[in-house]
Amino acid sequence: MSDHPTRRDFLKLSSAGLAAAALANGPIASAKGANDKLIVGLIGCGGRGSHDAKLFRNTPNVEVAYVCDVDENRRRKAADEFGIDSQHSVSDLRRILDDKAVDAVIVTTPDHWHSIAAIVACDAGKHVYVEKPISHNIHEGRLLVDAAARNKTHVQHGTQSRSTPMMIEAVKLLDDGIIGNVLVAKCWNIQRRSALAPGQDADPPAELDYDNWVGPAQMIPYRTNRVHQRWSWWYHFGTGDMGNDGVHDIDYTRWGLGVKTHPSKVTALGGKYYFNDDQEFPDTQQVTFEYPGDGGVGHRKLLIYEQRLWSSNYPGNVDSGAEFYGDKGQMFLSRRGKVEVRNERSAPVATNIKPSPQNDVLHVKNFCDAIRDGAKLNADPLIGHLSTSLCHLGNIATRLGRSLNFDPQKEQILGDDEANALVRRPYRDHWATPKGA
Repeated sequence: MSDHPTRRDFLKLSSAGLAAAALANGPIASAKGANDKLIVGLIGCGGRGSHDAKLFRNTPNVEVAYVCDVDENRRRKAADEFGIDSQHSVSDLRRILDDKAVDAVIVTTPDHWHSIAAIVACDAGKHVYVEKPISHNIHEGRLLVDAAARNKTHVQHGTQSRSTPMMIEAVKLLDDGIIGNVLVAKCWNIQRRSALAPGQDADPPAELDYDNWVGPAQMIPYRTNRVHQRWSWWYHFGTGDMGNDGVHDIDYTRWGLGVKTHPSKVTALGGKYYFNDDQEFPDTQQVTFEYPGDGGVGHRKLLIYEQRLWSSNYPGNVDSGAEFYGDKGQMFLSRRGKVEVRNERSAPVATNIKPSPQNDVLHVKNFCDAIRDGAKLNADPLIGHLSTSLCHLGNIATRLGRSLNFDPQKEQILGDDEANALVRRPYRDHWATPKGA
């Protein structure tokens, strides 16, 4: 099954016509020939940044030439790890974007910088490999989709299951009807997290440029439990575990369900059922998304997301997974390398799929191949936007404790001003604040 939209789908989903205009002007041009070296810069030098930069460094004919971070200690550590000299170890990402030799950037910042840094990079003519979630809010994601199309740049979202052979083959079987018409799919993110340690407002450490760490987001005081490895659990900077880890399973579940637009209705229950600490996002969630299609029988679909961050009792013995329910059977699938198909009488159905875990190496290769020879991206920005928006909608519905009616074309929550205000965020006056934000 292909989740890449047709031209008609893209035109329908574009909010400002920018994406449509770019497509009409022709395909994205390759920046390099098949044998040319790709020059890449790393933006965000935490653990995930180091992981992704190693993948690029180990890809044939790719050079990691820059590292960028607003934390001096992290930047120096990354520079040492990748052999980067002082001129190419920078605190301002614009130093990378100004270098015409750079073909692409890796964005592994905190969530509130993901779309922002990617948009700025696209506007500078750079291709972007951006980690999940692709955005901090729905409107930002749409701005990035438009920026990539407007600038004809490749943007690959870090949902690596899209490049994993097992997942590709499993979704093709679903598309070919191995379990009939798939009407419902359920995925889960179940793991035992730790409580967030108590924190307090304080002056930022000397090595951290906190003003630029906050970036275009509205300024709030530095807090000792709100920066490195902890920003995910705060509304201002993160997207909770639904956006942090659940987005992986939501993405391949949406892919297998065969839905290529936003849902129209969202219902959710949940909250902090276990952790009595500072984190703002829920540790427990049950979210259901309805895709009405044309409203006819057999065309409506449900996607269900389940989250428990205090449990080690996993469905199917895996912390992440999905079940697809068709009118002729069921498929169990996990990015941990598990697949199982049963018919309508629950008897096992043999497949030729070789189980394999999520493949980050192939995801990076697909991105580099797109730049060099125009290969189709496995996780383009629209794919990332549609999947990540489910995390945002689920978090909004859980946070407010009520159902949402969503307009897929306008990307607005209907009849609920409080909820609709959370589709976007206010920004302060900052050089990186995107136009239209």
